[in-house]
Order: sequence, then structure tokens, then C-alpha cells
Amino acid sequence: MADPSSYRPKPGQIPDSPGVYRFRDEHRRVIYVGKAKSLRQRLANYFQDLANLHPRTRTMVTTAASVEWTVVSTEVEALQLEYSWIKEYDPRFNVKYRDDKSYPYLAVTMNEEYPRVQVMRGHKKKGVRYFGPYGHAWAIRDTVDLLLRVFPVRTCSAGVFKNAARTGRPCLLGYIGKCSAPCVDRVSAEEHRELAEEFCDFMAGRTGTYLRRLEKQMTEAAEEMEYERAARLRDDIGALKKAMEKNAVVLADATDADLIAVAEDELEAAVQIFHVRGGRVRGQRGWVTDKVEEITTAALVEHALQQLYGEERGDSVPKEVLVPALPDPVEPVQEWLTERRGSNVSLRIPQRGDKKALMETVQRNALQALALHKTKRASDLTTRSRALEEIAEALDLDSAPLRIECYDISHLQGDDVVASMVVFEDGLQRKSENRRFQIKSFEGQDDVRSMHEVITRRFRRYLAEKEKTGEWTDGEDILDNGLKDDDGRPKRFAYPPQLVVVDGGQPQVAAAKKALDELGIDDIAVCGLAKRLEEVWLPDEDDPVVLPRTSEGLYLLQRVRDEAHRFAITYQRTKRAKRFRSGPLDDVPGLGETRKQALIKHFGSVKKLRSATIDQICEVPGIGRKTAETIAVALAQAAPAAPAVNTATGEIIEDEEDGAPETAGAPGEPVTAGAPDERRGQER
Repeated sequence: MADPSSYRPKPGQIPDSPGVYRFRDEHRRVIYVGKAKSLRQRLANYFQDLANLHPRTRTMVTTAASVEWTVVSTEVEALQLEYSWIKEYDPRFNVKYRDDKSYPYLAVTMNEEYPRVQVMRGHKKKGVRYFGPYGHAWAIRDTVDLLLRVFPVRTCSAGVFKNAARTGRPCLLGYIGKCSAPCVDRVSAEEHRELAEEFCDFMAGRTGTYLRRLEKQMTEAAEEMEYERAARLRDDIGALKKAMEKNAVVLADATDADLIAVAEDELEAAVQIFHVRGGRVRGQRGWVTDKVEEITTAALVEHALQQLYGEERGDSVPKEVLVPALPDPVEPVQEWLTERRGSNVSLRIPQRGDKKALMETVQRNALQALALHKTKRASDLTTRSRALEEIAEALDLDSAPLRIECYDISHLQGDDVVASMVVFEDGLQRKSENRRFQIKSFEGQDDVRSMHEVITRRFRRYLAEKEKTGEWTDGEDILDNGLKDDDGRPKRFAYPPQLVVVDGGQPQVAAAKKALDELGIDDIAVCGLAKRLEEVWLPDEDDPVVLPRTSEGLYLLQRVRDEAHRFAITYQRTKRAKRFRSGPLDDVPGLGETRKQALIKHFGSVKKLRSATIDQICEVPGIGRKTAETIAVALAQAAPAAPAVNTATGEIIEDEEDGAPETAGAPGEPVTAGAPDERRGQER
């Protein structure tokens, strides 16, 4: 535990201007990001008598080992920089809202030549129009099924679309009138895009125009005695009205607003958001968070606004945002929202009328969400704490292991040997911290030697990073060649665990301990969990530690071990599948995936390419003479694969070498080649 006075800036050193500050721990990891109108006044609040600080704030300042700041010109810039740094560093002491579920959206891919209507989850993509979020995917499909009668937009995948275009036959929806079938040129790309635009306009709330137009067309058809057409238009109007009834009218027409409500107690907070478009509730979502810092309702609202609109632009930010409490000060936040929308945004607290009544409904949803969350998590919070305490007691640790790393080795009869590292913090998995390794120092099956290599590589990197000061390195990861984090930056191993768990018994534990000893690391505990009897092994101990079968500590160790095994075997299978899919063209230097596909498309198969002359190879676009000569030499040196043999009939099955395995024989008849998965039962 650090003393805040040891890193407190000197008097007068902190500027009296707007800015963003970061607290870092002893490993230079950012643990808290904040903004301030006056850095001097805000930071002074952290360096007072610890007894006067909120317990969570006190924990943060005693965990930190340094503080730094960046001065900005305005409070709006401070808001933007704070959001960027929270996204980048994921500080453990900042409020982080978590979606209580993965919400599906109705998406229209306007970035494609033929826009497609589909269900989408996850991060939003550029050029795609989103509507929702919806509570259930089936609700989206029901709505789309009704609207396709009036707006027959494409809903099929790219593969189905291309196949229909190739065969000249549309899919079933094209035959029953729920798709305009652009795949077979029933409508042009421009006409289909107009349909997609009309679909988006209707979903955005501009419904009156289309209903009035259809009603007029129905009347005209009836007057002209075109009764079948009038009946179809009548059914279309009914379908649109039925789709509209699924979203109740709650506010006046043309009202676009988001309503945000917060329910909280001393430990947690729940946020509920209703998205109102065209006066109707078009979507609803909820977030929950642990209050890891002392925070007001207004500050919770500000963080929710950052989370909600930090990645949005244009109409995705509504004209009006209704909240239970206004951020202090409100002007920078309102200016930030206006900048993201491109026009004025009203941020206010509803006082009366329909909007206040709807806000009360949103508030009730927030209270129910918090109650449900606490019902689910109450035992979980207690259980995780008890599990960590049991592990600390069983392994004779000085404190509960808040960060646990587990390692596992996976291979298939000594081939494709890989390892995994998974991380659990505070009893919860942190998937973003997972790492994977290729065993490089030797070939063959040796789990003990592999474990020694992995632990050595991981903690050698830790020591290298520990020697550095300042920001994390952005250099090449010399340990995991080419492997990157999800954000594209190199892997980072600078944050040490309190406990290392290895999948295995005494030999694996001894190998891990030896690796740490060789690196001079003596402050990290090591244990192993053997699968056979679920025994916990410690270094230099002849007898295992046996935890009760009902122990929460044992259950947590099992979860950690099982996740490491799953992650390792998934990576090993991926490598194996890639190796089986490889062909002679993969060994040609400088030949990328695009030119390989061009060669196969031109010649039809590797077999035909092998018999082609250099001049014929040069006819392929992008292939020069030097490259053609290299390809010819590589294919000449590569021996053709052995043919598959049907053992029931003795028939030799010809392989076209087109990159896809060829099936042969009747069901149940064995084939002696092309069956790599027959050894799966022997993989580790």
C-alpha cells in the first residue's frame, strides 16, 4: 500500500486550468482517469487526510504510485480526452457500464450495392443504418416479415445472393413477393436502393407519408374496379399498421428523444435508456456498474452519455436527451453532444406532461433492473470473495490473489504444440488479457519443457517492461511474433499476477517454479491443478493440497484451469486446420492470397497449374515472369499428395487439388487419406 504523500506533486506544480489526469500504480498501469475544470483544485482533494476520503477513493490513492496530467483548452476537450483514455486504458477504478445483455439491432447495410436487412449485434459499422436496440431478435424478424410485404428488400446472405445470380433463380422470398429479387435483375440496383431508403424512412418514424400514399392508391384502384390490386394494397396497409402497433405511441409525432434513468445504491448503479423516434419507443437497453469510486447521480449520467454517444454521429444522437440529473457543469456536455450531432441537442430534466410520465416508467425499469441484478450478483459477490480467501488460506498466501494467471499446453501427438495464458481478476475472467504462445525452442511432445519455455518467455517480458518507465512500449513483441491485441497494439506482459496456476501436477509445477527462480522472481506463488483427482500441487511438496469438493476456492481454480484448456485447444485446432488446408502455393515466396486465388481461378486447379508453361502462367493478371518461374520451380519440387483410396472397393479417388477436400465412398466407408480428424481423440 502506497502513501499518497510519497507521490504528491509539489505546491504550485499543478496548473489551475482544465485538463485530464491519470493515476498509475507501481507497474505504471493506469488505474484511474478523471477530468477537471481546475486540475489544481481537483487533485488537491485526493491528497488530504486518508480518514476524510471515501473508502473507494482511499483504496484508489493508496493503490496508485504516481499521478500525471494533460492540460487542455476547454472543458469540451477535457471531456473528449477523458473518454478516449478510458476507452484506451480501461482503468479499474473508473465507472465502466456493462450491458446487461447483448442487444440485437435491425440493420440495413446501405454501404453495399444491394442493401440487405438483417439482425446485427456488436460494434456498429460505418455505412450501416441501425434501428433499435430490440429486446429479442425474434421481435426484429417479426417486424421485418411484416414490412417486406411493402418494402421487398433483400435479406439473404452474400453466398445465397451470388448463387441465385449464378443460377438465374431467386430464392423462395423472391417467388412469394417478399423480395424484389435484384439477384436476377427484376429490379435495378438503383430501384432496390430506393426501396431500402423507404424502408429506413419508415423505421425512422416517417410512417404517415407511406400510409396516406397507399390509402390513396387503394382508393384509386377500387374506383377503377381493379379489386385484386386494391385488396393487395389493403393488406399492405394492414401489415404496416400491425408493424406500427408493435411500438406504442408515447409522445407527440416527430418527437426524437432518448430518456435516461438511473437507479443506484452505495455499491452499484443501473441505467435504463428508452429510445423514442417519431413519438414511439423504438428501442430499450440497460447497463449496470459497480461504483468503484465516489460518484454522484449527475456524474453517473455524464458517464452514461459518454458511453452512449461516444462513438455516434449525426442522427444517432437525438435532438433531445432527457435525464434525471444534469452534469455539473452542463454546458460542456451539451456542447459535446451538439458537436456530435451536427445541430443543437437539448439536455434537460423533464418537469411535467407526457415526457415526465415516460421518465417515471423508465425509472421503474431501472429500479427493477437493479433489483434483478442484485438478486443474480448478491451471492456471486460473496462467493468470489470467499473463493479467493479459501485459495489464499489453502496455499498460505499473504493476501487474496486478486490476479490469477493460468497456463496450459496443447498438442496433437506432439504436432502443433501451443500454450495458452488466461487471466482472472477479482474472480472474474478478463478475456482481453488472454494470450497464446507457439512453442519454438524444440519440436515434439514434452509438456514439462513446454511449460518451462512459456513461463520463461512471459516473465522475461515482465522483467523487461518492469525496467522501463513512462508509457508502455509500442515496439514489436519479440516473444509472440506477429500476435497482436484486439486493438492492434503489441501484447503487454507488464502486470504481474499474485498466483500462477498450471494445468498439471508436480512436474509442471516444478518447471514453472524453476523458470521463475532462473529469472530471480520470488514474489509470485505457483500451484498446479491435476485433472485426475483435482489435487492442488505446490512446489517442493511431496503431498498435494486437497480442497473439499464443495470448496468455492476449488471451483474457481477449476474454472480457471478449464478456460485455459479451452483456449489452448481452440488455438491448437486452428493451427492444425490451417496446416491441413495449406498447399504447394503457400511455400512460394512473395505470393499472397489474392494472386493465389487468381491462379486457381485461371487454371481451375493446382494440378492444371503444375502442368502449365511459364508463358501460360504469365498470362494471369499480376504475375510477372520472375514470379512465374518461381511458381513453376516450387510446384515442380513439391511432390503431389498421395491419392485417397476407398478401402472398401480399392478404388483410387482422383484429387483435383483445388484446395477443398473431396468426399468419396458411400456413407460409413473408410478413406485412407484426407481424414485428419480421425486422431482427434488423441489430442491434448
